[in-house]
Amino acid sequence: MNSLLRRIGLPAIALAAFVSAGAQAEDYPARAVRIIAPFAAGTGPDANAREIAAELTKVLGQNVFVDNRPGASGIIGTEAAARATPDGYTLYIGTTSTLSVVPHLYSKLPFDAAKDLTPVSLLGILNTGLIATPKLPANDVRALLALMKAKPDAVNVATQGPGSYSHLSGEWFGFSANTRLNFVPYNSNSPYADLLAGQVQLMFDGLPAAAGNIRAGKLKLLAITGKQRHPTFPDVPTFAESGIADFEPIAWQGLLAPAGTPKAIVDKLSEAMRKAAQSPELAEKWRSYGGELKGNTPAEFAAFIAADRAKWGEVVRKAKVKLD
Repeated sequence: MNSLLRRIGLPAIALAAFVSAGAQAEDYPARAVRIIAPFAAGTGPDANAREIAAELTKVLGQNVFVDNRPGASGIIGTEAAARATPDGYTLYIGTTSTLSVVPHLYSKLPFDAAKDLTPVSLLGILNTGLIATPKLPANDVRALLALMKAKPDAVNVATQGPGSYSHLSGEWFGFSANTRLNFVPYNSNSPYADLLAGQVQLMFDGLPAAAGNIRAGKLKLLAITGKQRHPTFPDVPTFAESGIADFEPIAWQGLLAPAGTPKAIVDKLSEAMRKAAQSPELAEKWRSYGGELKGNTPAEFAAFIAADRAKWGEVVRKAKVKLD
């Protein structure tokens, strides 16, 4: 063994660590795997996370379960994941809000989103829709902008509170369309009841919560993000088609691990996610509400997060939003 170590130029400790990491990855997972979710049980993102966990359970051959840690704009759950033991048995579901937006909203956080978590794989993306009450006398973006110009106080935009995805998407739209929006924050209360009733006129959001009502004609979808029309809503133009070319917010979910998790385990999890994303049933669920299920490599996901975080950073800066 000593002669082998001298030949390959590796110290005994380094070789032992290398062999240990390889064996650890080969046996992984030997027990249940926990995924920390920084959102409440029963919400749309939670349902998506549980569907993914069920598919990963099939692929990995061990139980993969969701541990909800909501609160403080996702900070509580994100901190718990960042401080977890990096052995592959605690993972984390990151989102647009927690990893792309929140780092720009707070001056100090108990974690560094870019350093304390290791990207594993993107899970899926959800296109953002401009959702309207049927009572709105405009059926497309151009008609909406004309209405807002003629009657600035006639259109109110519901949000889920300052700094929320819905709020900042609206800010982004305002910058891109060179118009000013009247925001109505709902904080912890869902604005959809008022949107259905016509008490507010618009909302920017991912489509899981609204897709059923859109298909039933109880809500209108004026435009959707994406490079091309979504197959579930083929009659709805993209924002680019509607003349708002640089408006491209997407709600995404992705799988991450605490920094320091062995690369071999991260790679194994990434491959498992790519296999899970091939589930026809799960892929159809994501398509049904305007999304797309997809898996990618850790490097691809890291680049994706960095690019998305930069875009939202510019929106937050221009909107001058700070939550501390």
